[in-house]
Amino acid sequence: MCLACDYTIHRRDHHYGWSRDFTPAVLAKSGSTIHFECLDSSGGQLGIGSTAADVVNLDFAKVNPVTGPVYVEGAEPGDVLKVEIREFIPSGIGWTAVIPGFGLLADQFTDPALHIWTYDPGTLAPSLFGPGGSVPLKPFAGTIGVAPAEPGVHSVVPPRRVGGNLDIRDLSAGVTLYLPVEVEGALFSVGDTHAAQGDGEVCGTAIESAMNVTLTLDVLKGRKLESPRFTTPGPVTRHLDAAGYEVTTGVGPDLMTAARESLSRMIDLLAAEHGYTPADAYMLCSVAGDLRISEIVDMPNVVVSFYFPRIVLS
Repeated sequence: MCLACDYTIHRRDHHYGWSRDFTPAVLAKSGSTIHFECLDSSGGQLGIGSTAADVVNLDFAKVNPVTGPVYVEGAEPGDVLKVEIREFIPSGIGWTAVIPGFGLLADQFTDPALHIWTYDPGTLAPSLFGPGGSVPLKPFAGTIGVAPAEPGVHSVVPPRRVGGNLDIRDLSAGVTLYLPVEVEGALFSVGDTHAAQGDGEVCGTAIESAMNVTLTLDVLKGRKLESPRFTTPGPVTRHLDAAGYEVTTGVGPDLMTAARESLSRMIDLLAAEHGYTPADAYMLCSVAGDLRISEIVDMPNVVVSFYFPRIVLS
């Protein structure tokens, strides 16, 4: 419970898609601060005691729940919803999985794998993983957005011009996010909270972790916006930069080919030089490593680099 908040939305008030017709969980005034209780992206299906067999048996109709929606008074199509991300209160438990058929290298990793994480929700000290690894944590909301104008219920899985499953690791505490409003009241929801993730979320999952989120929602009238944008209060990689990086590259005719190659080569490096199984290396890349477009103009080939922070290995 947040004593300084205007409203609390409990985890029971969640949904699995986006729709302009969903009944609001709360009607809030512009400028309200709201406390959201968010489930993990499995909706509680995975946790302490789960095994890889539970990954195979996931009910995908219950994946990626978001808490809400919030009807913000005065919000109309053509306005912007300003979202000030104030605080994350993590649970201390999370999971990362290789889900068959999902992820950047789904054709190479066809068997399920699962890692259960435990971490200190107060200190957010790096969480242990495998032989000598420890991952710095940075909580954020993977899915955050408002309802689209199109009628019907839309999947919560893909990102959208109004937000949704953006999986931008820098949407952390202190950041201000701006979302285009397409329906009356905006109908804002948030969920899919992560304790850590690399840019790309390459295996398809981060450190998926239930947590509570405190946000302030403001309506900015008549501000034209075509897609989400955000402002950070300072540097975004300081928790990873201290020991430098191992970097592999992929060179190919398109971004997807180059991205897959750079990731595959990092997995090979982590397995050969640091003792990880390929599946563990894949998951570790997803929660701690970054895909970066290094070069895109010298056709016919592009260069994508995979940056893996050495602090994880120290």
